[in-house]
Amino acid sequence: MATRRALHFVFKVGNRFQTARFYRDVLGMQVLRHEEFEEGCKAACNGPYDGKWSKTMVGFGPEDNHFVAELTYNYGIKNYQLGNDFKGITIASSQAVSNAKKLKWPLTEIAEGVFETEAPGGYKFYLQDRSPPQPDPVLKVTLAVSDLQKSLNYWSNLLGMKIYEKDEEKQRALLGYADNQCKLELQGIKDAVNHAAAFGRIAFSCPEKELPGLEDLMKREKQEILTPLVSLDTPGKATVQVVILADPDGHEICFVGDEAFRELSKVDPIGNKLLDEAMAADKSDEWFAKQIKPQ
Repeated sequence: MATRRALHFVFKVGNRFQTARFYRDVLGMQVLRHEEFEEGCKAACNGPYDGKWSKTMVGFGPEDNHFVAELTYNYGIKNYQLGNDFKGITIASSQAVSNAKKLKWPLTEIAEGVFETEAPGGYKFYLQDRSPPQPDPVLKVTLAVSDLQKSLNYWSNLLGMKIYEKDEEKQRALLGYADNQCKLELQGIKDAVNHAAAFGRIAFSCPEKELPGLEDLMKREKQEILTPLVSLDTPGKATVQVVILADPDGHEICFVGDEAFRELSKVDPIGNKLLDEAMAADKSDEWFAKQIKPQ
């Protein structure tokens, strides 16, 4: 399954101004592309919202060979209630740790050389104060599961991921499609997995010809399909085929056709400028500044 690859995680963000500051200035990521939309997405890319929204892809390098973040902003929605489903993203970057200290971004050292921090909205990030062991500093995404064995069956046996590590005692497992890709860590929790209102989603690509077979497999196995195979048009860009699944705990999983997605996801040299212009026009930073009441 090495032809499959981990692409991105989707975050719903309420404050674009502070969010951009975190990803660009603290983590040191770059804006890869930015798009504005007047109405909702056929594949529910922006959750159950159908108004004006934007999508900003940020990462340490091109989407062809880096795991990135998709920042979804729904106009007028200032915050999202988080559940216990998303446990964090782990990044190896001494530069990010240095940036956070310099900008006085809150950091908590939880182990030697490992710092916990939060993106605006409460999303957890774990920063390792070292050089990345692979070209992409994003090492893993950690999701909560209620039954580790059941989840391993789904992600490994059905989705074809290799199990790199498994610890029954700590109720955790590390999976991936290739050694040099961002991994998926499953962490068992005692409670039911609750997704609340943030609608996170992890995305992967596979050869387009595999998508119908993947959908058929899920139907045969009586697994949930959130969005049956659909073609998504982006004006002026490639049309991408997508199928969206849900694992046993309801984690949303998007599979896209790799060939068209590589075309669609090319870095836009003016992505950064487009985001800045959209934020300036939106004036969301002014709205947030007014909400901060003097002590």
